[in-house]
Amino acid sequence: MSVKLEAGDIAVIAMSAAFWSVLNATLAPLFWQLTRLPIFCDLLAMISLIVAVWWVRKLGTATLVGLLATVLNFILRPGAIHFLGFTAASAVFDALTRAAGYRRCFSGGTGPALLAALGTASTWVAGLIIGAFFMGGNTPLAWFSALHAAGGLLGSLLGISLVKALEKRFPRRVEKTG
Repeated sequence: MSVKLEAGDIAVIAMSAAFWSVLNATLAPLFWQLTRLPIFCDLLAMISLIVAVWWVRKLGTATLVGLLATVLNFILRPGAIHFLGFTAASAVFDALTRAAGYRRCFSGGTGPALLAALGTASTWVAGLIIGAFFMGGNTPLAWFSALHAAGGLLGSLLGISLVKALEKRFPRRVEKTG
């Protein structure tokens, strides 16, 4: 399998990162202020990562989406250093989807459950990092990371639904190896 990125791959990575970072910088702070629930940022992360990994299916895709989203997020919200937890979660999702196999992750049958589990685990890692390093010890880490995982599960389910809709629109991508 080639790891060389084509123009279309780069476009999907850039669009996924832009979607994630712009909504994270604009809507996620509002959601946090209204609810104090750290789930919306995870939801955005998993939608972006699942769509990009589904389309590209190359190692490094999720990591690149996360790195680019981090740069864009820092431009839009310079003080939001907690986003580094999502940078790490992107790399975790990248490694997990590669290890599980893209074909298995995006197949029928157990594919959606596997992707949901991998997305939940990745955002749980983000919650652990953010809670441990950026919340100042004011939040119970187990609870905080569990909320992030819940947001990741919701985002995974939405990302999977979006991929299913895209597969109907772009059936040629279903046959892509990986």
